[in-house]
Amino acid sequence: MTALDDQLVNPATFMDEDSLHALWADLRRDDPVHWTEPEGFRPFWSISKHADIMEIERQNELFINDPRTTLATIQQEEDIKAFTGGSHILIRSLVQMDNPDHMVFRKLTQGWFMPPNLKKLHAGLADLAKEFVDRMEAQGEECDFVSDVAVWYPLRVIMMILGVPREDEPTMLRLTQELFGATDADLSREEEKTSIDMNTITEFFDYFTKLTEARRADPQDDVASIIANAEINGEPIGHLEAMSYYIIVATAGHDTTSSSIAGGLLALLENPDQLEQLRANPDLLPSAIDEMIRWSTPVKHFMRTATTDYELRGKTIKKGDSLFLFYPSGNRDEEVFEDPFQFKIDRTPNKHLAFGYGAHVCLGQHLAKMEIKALFDALLPRLDSIELAGNPTRVAANFVSGLKHLPIRYAMSRKAA
Repeated sequence: MTALDDQLVNPATFMDEDSLHALWADLRRDDPVHWTEPEGFRPFWSISKHADIMEIERQNELFINDPRTTLATIQQEEDIKAFTGGSHILIRSLVQMDNPDHMVFRKLTQGWFMPPNLKKLHAGLADLAKEFVDRMEAQGEECDFVSDVAVWYPLRVIMMILGVPREDEPTMLRLTQELFGATDADLSREEEKTSIDMNTITEFFDYFTKLTEARRADPQDDVASIIANAEINGEPIGHLEAMSYYIIVATAGHDTTSSSIAGGLLALLENPDQLEQLRANPDLLPSAIDEMIRWSTPVKHFMRTATTDYELRGKTIKKGDSLFLFYPSGNRDEEVFEDPFQFKIDRTPNKHLAFGYGAHVCLGQHLAKMEIKALFDALLPRLDSIELAGNPTRVAANFVSGLKHLPIRYAMSRKAA
């Protein structure tokens, strides 16, 4: 147990990106496969190099997601078992599953999130992006880009696809922030709670149980209807798996995109030469989006468990050992990215790991890029000027996190050129 080990998992560390990246840079150089024993947690291997993360992720039979998918304290693990009557998980979504279940469940909705199907969303995304840019203009010369734009725009997109009505979006946003920001004092659930917030999961389950009943009675052309009426191996989808499927789509489907949008704008503001280059050459937007995603890397980690002994960089990973994959560290790996700490909108190739790799690569990656492109397509031509209007702040969370506030000042023209 060392101070470094405690820092690597402390949610507060994730509020200071410079310090965090300095820790990871030291690990990549000195101990890229680092045995980690933070106080209050079961130990694990910290994996900080891009090549090692890929090596682990591509071998999804040797390194499995279940039973330890994300980091939890020993107390939280005990609380989950007490709440569930012995199970080690509260939800069982795609990210908790291994094959053969993972492949079967992924195929249920995969077609919805592939480029051929997403083409039908282009016009709607453009209209929605314009709506939010118009809202920025109407608000005046200043806004908090996170709370006024970045969290709401991707939320509206994924809720349309899922089938959640617009009036329920504030509830979905609150529950998402409680789930991913449970360690952040500003985002955690207000009521007195146990060390892991079972009440948020319960509220999600209650909401989506009602949605399931509605879609079974009256199916629609949406993802909720696919989940509600799905059959797995000839049997109706299990309740836990259905509720978990809704939750992963409803939360990860917008929160990570929100973080990439806000993180991308901040990177442009902190690198005005890149902003001007992008405005002068909008054709660079696709590569700029990948760089925004690399730069932000909203998913900070997933964990894997070794199913056999394995040698990695001279270290013996024992069967049953846990591995903690630090995606932001891999995305700053000096051996993969030239000038990794420089934000470059024309970076090519850009082999970032922000969507994961291998069998569990993010199902919504194409949709996320489409959403980001639509918003910046709408925003950049309208801006006469833009600058920071205060200090950005970050969410204190070590799983999924990004900016909490991004105050900006701007002048806008009414119509795009």
